[in-house]
Amino acid sequence: MNEMESPSGSREQIRTPLLPVEVHCHGFAGVDFSEFSLLDLELLERVCAREGVLSIPTLYLHHDRLGEFERFMHRYDAMRRAGRVPHVVGVALEGPLLSSHGGTPADTVWAPTRSEWERLARLGEHGLCYMVVSPDAFSPASHFHGQTFDRHPGFEWIVPMLLGHGVRPALGHFNRADPLLSARSVEDIVDIAWDSEWRGRGTRVVTDHLFNDMPLLIRHAFRTTRARSTREATLASYDLPGWTLDAMDEIAGPVPAAIMREAAAGRIAACVNFDGEHVDLAIAGRAVSLMGPENSMMMTDRCDSARLGGQELTMGEENGLWYQPGGIVAAGSQPLARQMRNATGCGIEGGPLRELASGTAHRAFGLTALRADQLPDAMLAAHHEAWAFLDAEDTAGQQAPVA
Repeated sequence: MNEMESPSGSREQIRTPLLPVEVHCHGFAGVDFSEFSLLDLELLERVCAREGVLSIPTLYLHHDRLGEFERFMHRYDAMRRAGRVPHVVGVALEGPLLSSHGGTPADTVWAPTRSEWERLARLGEHGLCYMVVSPDAFSPASHFHGQTFDRHPGFEWIVPMLLGHGVRPALGHFNRADPLLSARSVEDIVDIAWDSEWRGRGTRVVTDHLFNDMPLLIRHAFRTTRARSTREATLASYDLPGWTLDAMDEIAGPVPAAIMREAAAGRIAACVNFDGEHVDLAIAGRAVSLMGPENSMMMTDRCDSARLGGQELTMGEENGLWYQPGGIVAAGSQPLARQMRNATGCGIEGGPLRELASGTAHRAFGLTALRADQLPDAMLAAHHEAWAFLDAEDTAGQQAPVA
């Protein structure tokens, strides 16, 4: 069976109107998900119902809070099994094994020991669906180099351990020292995953957002007035229509090329941000067309408050991104509905947009459609509103041309 097919039915069934999925998000309704001891899961459930989405809250984990996180996951699992949070379909961790911090709080980046990996992996049985890891975490340029010992296993042990409990590695946060080595590390982890026993449903490997926190040969975003003044000329020089998977190493760099080829082959599900600020929409749209929307997932990296993972954030006037001190991007602010509309602006409509916002995530994470009795009236209304413009486009596209 193709692992990207729906465990509950055919590819065609997945194309029916399923709820959009917030695959990677950090905070709704002013709540920082990483403060998980205070996280009101029933409030999150109500917010998801109001917006008409499913969500996978993504957390940062301080080393000294592993036990607390285990208790949180048991609490979430009990509520999930009791049917109290049907729209919170899993939990994810960003880190802790990250070779490049990016916008991640520094205190949440650390190398688990063998016993700590075992504890994290076992949480897959309680709803932990993926962990962002850096494929080049053990390379000479990583800050972990020289700080890991026999009690810190490598990926040949880590990946099978995670997959054996239903936890997917999500590839991201690369260092920029040796792009070829980082790209080979991507391929190595995907190979290890496909050679490992898989206890979950859906795909074995996913990614953090494509083009962010990785070495690139192109300018992937235009976040200031000054940068935007050169956008059209820069994009024209890139010749986006001429991009091919075979040439992506020379166009964008070995790391995005490796990810895009693995996604196009159906071996991973790749996340792409469509806020137009993390990644330019034209570049994001072209990447999806090359990988295939059936292998791509829209992610928001959304945070609704000026606090994330215990750190204070600021937002400037140039864009809607949240920044750490020092001007480092920490998170986005656009909800999924806004990103869906952004995608239509770069030509992704109808069925491909359904795949990007919903279908691929349902297949990748082994999700099934909610029952009618799990959809309160407010959520049904939000669901119909979220997809109304797609349904209108589909209907228009089916009309016979005027003779």
